[in-house]
Amino acid sequence: MPHPVRTITPQIARRLAITRQRLAGQETPATPDGILNLIRDLNCVQIDPINAVARTQYLVVWSRLGQYDTEDFHRLLWKDRSLFEYWAHAASIVPTEDYPIHADMMRRYGTSESEWGQRTRKWIAENQELYHHILTEIKENGPLPSQAFTDTTEVGWHSTGWTSGRNVNQMLDYLWSQGKIMVSGRKGLQRLWDLSERHLPEWTPREELEREVVVYRAAQKSLRALGVGTAMHIKRHYIRNRYHNLPVVMKKLEADRRIQRIKVAEADNVWPGVWYIHTDDLPLLDSLEAGDWQPRTTLLSPFDNLICDRDRTELMFDFLFRIEIYVPKAKRQYGYYVLPILHGDQIIGRIDPKMDRKTGRLIIQAVYAEPGAPGNKTTARSVSKTIQNLAAFLGADDIIYTGDIPTGWKTALG
Repeated sequence: MPHPVRTITPQIARRLAITRQRLAGQETPATPDGILNLIRDLNCVQIDPINAVARTQYLVVWSRLGQYDTEDFHRLLWKDRSLFEYWAHAASIVPTEDYPIHADMMRRYGTSESEWGQRTRKWIAENQELYHHILTEIKENGPLPSQAFTDTTEVGWHSTGWTSGRNVNQMLDYLWSQGKIMVSGRKGLQRLWDLSERHLPEWTPREELEREVVVYRAAQKSLRALGVGTAMHIKRHYIRNRYHNLPVVMKKLEADRRIQRIKVAEADNVWPGVWYIHTDDLPLLDSLEAGDWQPRTTLLSPFDNLICDRDRTELMFDFLFRIEIYVPKAKRQYGYYVLPILHGDQIIGRIDPKMDRKTGRLIIQAVYAEPGAPGNKTTARSVSKTIQNLAAFLGADDIIYTGDIPTGWKTALG
């Protein structure tokens, strides 16, 4: 007999998602082990070079652990090599222990019969000299930055995107995606490339998993990081769009009682689709429904794992969020690098910050409250405190408010 489908409220669904994202409850000690365990739970942390406030990989960790030493993060990446850079839902930092999941993409990269796959293989075949030049230079002299390689392409790479004509970078990206080379360090934004066989630690798990096993494992990781979600949410999270034959795998996961269906509803508000929870998270769900909830107030990177699926964010939090980095300044609604404000189980607003490193000031260019956001002093003080914590993390000597502040928050923030 199938289990009756359990119904939970939207509030409990949000709290489960937030808790599994490590954004509620007691903060984990901000030690190297704490950082590593956090990224194990998240599965991946997106990388982005924009530094208007701080790079997103640092902000995502700060939102969850508070003040920490970024050198501990670097040590996990470049010395301990417990983490490495690879493609998850975007270019990301992932745990080395999950290498077999990512190795599936490495083995399959560029092998599809799509137009892109065929064009890529043709370009690689026409530029074997550059291919071998890069691998030889890295083997003999690596780790090396991209400037160390001579462009020996016979046929240039053409695309409609930013990589057109960037032949060395395109070849490096191809070799990285295939798992032949890895980022073994950074100097600022400059990546240092080395052979994967030389960079990966000896303890790296290297078993070749069948594709169904990869999806079986990855779907569980995705769902646990989400807290609750539909098959589409799973597909868009973690190894985005690489869940081959996901419907069949979901049925197997249900049959194996690794996941179970759940309904999210309250009165006439029923969330659409078939929702799932991982069975390992049922005790957490019981605890949340019993009232065990420790809310926090924090700021989220625009690329934060909690909100990287914009449609899911709008459904769960009634919060419409779009990044305006590439929107002309005059047409921006909120700002260049806006950080949403997570307050308990709601996203109650956003701030438009900029770190002025020359003067050591964190400039808050505007603060926006969502419709219905609490305008009381307690909330305002919580928002103010998290902005102060961000300033401390950035090493800012002062916080300057230069733009609009919601009326109820002015005393605490102004």
